[in-house]
Amino acid sequence: MNTSGSPPMIDAQLSGLPQPDRRFAITAVLAAMSLVVLDAGMVNVAMPSIADALMAKPSEVVVVVTAYQTALVMALLPCAALGERFGNRLVFQAGVCLFLLGSLLCAASTSLPWLIAARFVQGLGGAAVMALGIALLRFTVAHDRLGTAVGWNALTVALCSAAAPTTGALVIAQADWQWLFLLSVPTSLVALFASRFLPTTAPGGKALDLPSMSLNAAGFGLLVLAVEALHHMPFSALGLGAGAVIAFVLLLRREGKKPAPLFPLDLLRERSFGRSVVASVCCFTGQTAALIALPFYLQHGLGLSPLTVAFYLSPWPIAVAVTAGIAGRLSDRIPTAQLCAFGAGLLASGLAAMAAWPLSETPFPLLGLSALCGVGFGLFQVPNNRNMFLNAPPHRSGAAGGMQGTARLTGQLAGSVLMTALFVITPLLAAPRWGLALGAGFALASGVVSLIRTSSKEGAAHAAL
Repeated sequence: MNTSGSPPMIDAQLSGLPQPDRRFAITAVLAAMSLVVLDAGMVNVAMPSIADALMAKPSEVVVVVTAYQTALVMALLPCAALGERFGNRLVFQAGVCLFLLGSLLCAASTSLPWLIAARFVQGLGGAAVMALGIALLRFTVAHDRLGTAVGWNALTVALCSAAAPTTGALVIAQADWQWLFLLSVPTSLVALFASRFLPTTAPGGKALDLPSMSLNAAGFGLLVLAVEALHHMPFSALGLGAGAVIAFVLLLRREGKKPAPLFPLDLLRERSFGRSVVASVCCFTGQTAALIALPFYLQHGLGLSPLTVAFYLSPWPIAVAVTAGIAGRLSDRIPTAQLCAFGAGLLASGLAAMAAWPLSETPFPLLGLSALCGVGFGLFQVPNNRNMFLNAPPHRSGAAGGMQGTARLTGQLAGSVLMTALFVITPLLAAPRWGLALGAGFALASGVVSLIRTSSKEGAAHAAL
């Protein structure tokens, strides 16, 4: 055990940390990741209570969620660049501290603008955790255990996603909404203590490119705002979207010739990495569209209560959690393209069957189909994320983590836009079916992209394990 007070250094062979330092380091990453996921899910459930307490309109209090998401997507790639410049461990710890500060500010909020600002601070801290968590796990475990480590991360995310709504509802039923944010304090302290044992890399000598970071933040920030405005203010959304496009064009022109750019064009040029990113965006688009469509499908199409809807959806995250660990071990042993394609195929099959199921019949089979979707998503996500990191040089692990999170959030935004458009152009009862069908199409596309992924480096990676 490291008792010197200095962070353990990674070795050139990526053999991981010795025990028990490894356990503490893994605890730090998973505890911090649980903070980010639980917080988002619990706050979504508490929106009506927060609106009542702060005397705000529902349309106004939604900004509490938007502020958090906007900060996340704006800061993911800049946090990765900060990790490469100052060390992943240091920036990760700063992110946990910032998240803790944001949580305390949220709990102390007495007005809606205060709460929105505090949620933005939380999102900035969460971005550092999301961008650098798996990058740190890469150096914590042995090289041939990376898939298993990614599986642990996916398991944590799935379990917290499943527990967040219920946890939030229980807190709101028994206490004031401020306790939702105070719950994160003990876990934050555990993560900070355990982070002393995280591995560290030598800080890079590359200067931070503040103009590129600003363009990145502007592009993603305007993109999120455009999505949020799409339904109620379409002309404003068009202007915001145009601003996002301009920011991204300027960013890519600025970053194009850099050897290690903020927007990781160097990694995206590598076929296997780039196609993993495309597959991830497609899969998250399909999943998000389905998870938005299903509650409308079940409540309006089948007339089920919200509690019953939650019952039918619960097998999905549970199946992801169960599958994640298995997928992690499998991805360390067999080519990831096959696992990804198989998982995406299962997800597509489940969504297509949901779309085709007659509403007049019993909804009971939806339990099995929901579980099938969860298994498919778990089998896709873990090996796909593993492939991203194996195809990124160790010194670009932070950039790979930032791109992984960006792909996830981009897919979620795309799924939201898809369902918004369907609710506008199709009847209410038809939109969920179309959403599920198109979600199946995007899931299938992610499987096809995985199959055509260049396999040479994957084969070499497996041969080296």
